[in-house]
Amino acid sequence: MTLFRAEGLTVSFSRAGERAVLFENAALSLEEAAVYDLVGPSGSGKSTLLRACARMIERDGGALYLNGAPSDAVALTKWRRQVCLVPQKPSLVSGTVRDNLVLPWTLKVHAGERPPSDSELANLLDRAALGDVELGRDVSQLSGGQLARVALLRAFATKPPVLLLDEVDAALDPDSARAIGRLTRLLVGENMTCLRIRHRAADGFAAGTFELKDGALSYRENPSQAAIGGSAPGRTGSARQSAPVAAGREGGLR
Repeated sequence: MTLFRAEGLTVSFSRAGERAVLFENAALSLEEAAVYDLVGPSGSGKSTLLRACARMIERDGGALYLNGAPSDAVALTKWRRQVCLVPQKPSLVSGTVRDNLVLPWTLKVHAGERPPSDSELANLLDRAALGDVELGRDVSQLSGGQLARVALLRAFATKPPVLLLDEVDAALDPDSARAIGRLTRLLVGENMTCLRIRHRAADGFAAGTFELKDGALSYRENPSQAAIGGSAPGRTGSARQSAPVAAGREGGLR
């Protein structure tokens, strides 16, 4: 089942007083219970593509759908809660592991919702091979790899249907990066999908790979993972088409 779909995405920026297109008419679909990689040269617009999908920047054109519902029908705050973007360097607050895992429930966007119990949080830590990390431990005592897993678990704990990861393993050693990949594949299950930016060699956890290059988005499937993830081929996006685009006005540039 397709959880997330983007069609005709176009994003440009102003350079020397002229419009420069970063990517145009890009399209993709993400299936339930599948992890996808997004690769491409530095500066090709990968992070911008994720931000556009999360409605964190304006787009020149294109449409976004979550479970078949168009983005225009979903309030911006609700969309960002359901299409969760984890930045390359997610910030952890001073305090304990518990403080950081329940941080989303201290924010207005989750007002009135019940945070996970300690037993639920402990179960998450166990699944991330962090069973020896106490909820009451200060995060200043964690290694870089442990910090990255705690940050990822915090996003998973909110149970977003779509998880967008902006190269969260960039600063990690190979073993820690593979642990992050394994954890992502383990936790992305029913009613969830994930698109992650990577510059590392394929780790075998992705159902397929989108490549953003020269303004065009292409897709190739990994057959061995498609069966695990239950994914269908992702749609490819073309670049520089002459079809008119409608302006998207959802959220200012951040």
